[in-house]
This record gives sequence, C-alpha cells and structure tokens, in this order.
Amino acid sequence: MTPQEPQNANQPSDNPLPLAYESPDLNRPTSASPTEPQLEAAHDPYAALRYRDYRIYSLGWMLAVIGSQISAAALAWEIYDLTGSKSVGDGALALGTFAGIQALPLIFLALPAGVIADMFDRRIVIAASEMLSTCCMAALIFLPYERSSLPWIYLTLFLASSFLIIGRPARSSLLPMVVPPSVFTSAVTWNSSIFQVASMIGPALGGLVIAVSLARFHSVRLAYVLDVCCGCAFATSMLMLKQVRASPKLTSDESIMHRLTAGIRFVRDTRIIFATMTLDLFAVLLGGAVYLIPLFSKDHLHVGAVGYGWLRAAEAIGALVMAILIAHRPPMKHAGRTMLLAVAGFGAATIVFGFSRNFAISFAMVFLIGAFDNVSVVVRHTLVQVLTPDHMRGRVSAVNNIFIG
Repeated sequence: MTPQEPQNANQPSDNPLPLAYESPDLNRPTSASPTEPQLEAAHDPYAALRYRDYRIYSLGWMLAVIGSQISAAALAWEIYDLTGSKSVGDGALALGTFAGIQALPLIFLALPAGVIADMFDRRIVIAASEMLSTCCMAALIFLPYERSSLPWIYLTLFLASSFLIIGRPARSSLLPMVVPPSVFTSAVTWNSSIFQVASMIGPALGGLVIAVSLARFHSVRLAYVLDVCCGCAFATSMLMLKQVRASPKLTSDESIMHRLTAGIRFVRDTRIIFATMTLDLFAVLLGGAVYLIPLFSKDHLHVGAVGYGWLRAAEAIGALVMAILIAHRPPMKHAGRTMLLAVAGFGAATIVFGFSRNFAISFAMVFLIGAFDNVSVVVRHTLVQVLTPDHMRGRVSAVNNIFIG
C-alpha cells in the first residue's frame, strides 16, 4: 500500500539529519550504535517521490529534457547532413560550432543569471526562460532544410541557449525548496535518474523522429514541434508549484559587482566544493565526445538515423543504471575516492570510444561514460546544494554551471 503523503510536505525540517537516522547520543555506549545493515534497512530510496511538488517538478523536467534531446539530435543531424556531405572536415567544424554556440552565452550570462535566481521567484524565472527558449525553437520549424539556413539555425540556437542559461541557476537551486532537507539527497539522486531516463528516451526517440520526419517532410521539423510542446509543458508545471518557500532577498547595500562575484568567492572559500568542481572541470574539458557522434555514426560506424539515436542514448542508459544503483544504496561513503575513480573511468572510456570502429564497442564506451559521469554529478550537486545557504544557491549554482559548461 502506498504511504500517505507527509503533512506540510514542502516545509523545511528543523532536523538537518535524514529522518532514517537518529540523532547522536553521547551517553549511549558505542556498542548500542545502529549497525550498517540496520541503516540500510531504514534507508527509503523513494522518499523524494512521495512529495507532490517534487512529482510535478520531475514530470515537467523530464518532458523538457526529452524534448530538448530530440531537438538536439535533430539539430546535430541536420547540421552535419548539410555540411558533411561535401567534406568531413566541414561537417566536424560545423558540429564544433554547434557546441560552441551553446557554450558561449554561458560565459557572459551565467553570473547575472545567478543573481536573478537569488532575487526573484525562481518558479517564474524558470517558466519565463523556458517559454522564451521554446519560442526560438518554434522558429526552426519554418526554416527550409538547406545549407543557406545554417546562419539562421546558429542564431536561433544562440538565442535559445541564452534564455535557457538565464533560467538554469534558478532551476538548479529550486530543488532544496521543493523537498525538506531530510530527503534532499534522495531528491538529488532521483533528479539525476529522471534526467538520465529522459536523456535515454530523447535521443532514441529522436533517431526515430528524424527518420520519419525526413521521409515525410524532407526535413527534421517534426523534432522541433515535439520540443516546443514539451517546453510548454515544463513551463506550465513550474506555475503549478504552490508551496515553494520564497528565497531570502539580497541585501540592498550590496553593489552589482559584489552580487555578481559572491558565488565565486563562496566557491573559492569552500575548499570541498572548489575541489569537486575543479576535478569535474578537468574531466569534462576534453570529454565532449557526444558532440562528434553524428560524425562517428555516419563516417566510422556506418549506421543510420536509428543507430545514431541509440548511440546518443547510450550515455543516458549508463547514467540511469548508475543512478538507480546509487538511489538504492545508503548515503555514499568515501565520496572523494569514489569520484576520483569515476573521473578516471570517464577518461579511459572516452579514449577507447575515440579509437573504436565497432558499433558495439562504441555503444559500450558511451554507456560507461554516462555511468561514471553520473557518480560525479550526484556527489557534486549534493555538496553544492547542501553546503550553500539558500540566499546564495542561485549564484553558486551559476558558478557550478560555468565549471561544467
């Protein structure tokens, strides 16, 4: 029987420790401490899913990710199809431009976006940025499927990425306000799992949508239509959250520069967060293998649109498997050592993928890339959100986004 939803589900708990663990008693003998099997039995892997607002947020977020993954797969395919047919070098350069255009707004907008997340209602910021980005994606529906459309595709993608980056710190810092502290770790893990489920479904579905859309419309516009529908659903779900706590207001005597750099100073002074972010920075800096999947699919592995979609989904499948394993285990021990091993595995899998000319091996390596990356995602996001005060979460999340972007 499904347990009843907790009363005052979205109100913060006065006890910072998870409910599954009792508070320490200095007068109790050590032999009376709970054993590890007892702690594992008390661990509730589905705690976060019992809260209404978290379920609404998760469903909307999953739809948004599915839509964005479908459109990302379609964009990569369209860009490489329009450029790589003449020269593989041109196609690779176009894919690099595709990735760079999405990263460029992050450099200039991440810190101001963090301030916005700490000043205004985060639900409204997320909904507004999602709708503006969705309008940009809607414009792609009407562009002709030809090489002359590339400048307009790049411009539209730049604007859509800019709007999403403005809302990203608000979304990253919203989670602690949707669930109480007692189940926050569960919420982070399930948030990662939901993202990976969507990232698995999106590319796989994207490959099918590309094939159908090319056959029926001689373009990939159907993918953009689906993305628009999913984006509208996510924006609507943000407006349905009723019991989100208002974030503390920034003090009026802070200068603009002080507000912009507050997140950087906090990360610099909090050594464990700085170390975690730096490690992940070096891991992902040269690890963006997924952006070259269209090139590998067509010119090295010789698979069609459906095979391309599955290869893009492999990373999410691996991450999902790892996320489920983490969710069903008690809080991670030796997180630092575990993250080091995960980063090393991430790099090794990326190297093997670069040399592979076999689809099964390539699929397995991308699967491992996703599995290892998920470990660092859970560790980093949990530390960032737990150790950051509420009035700073938007700005610290913005710094985190810069590191991984």
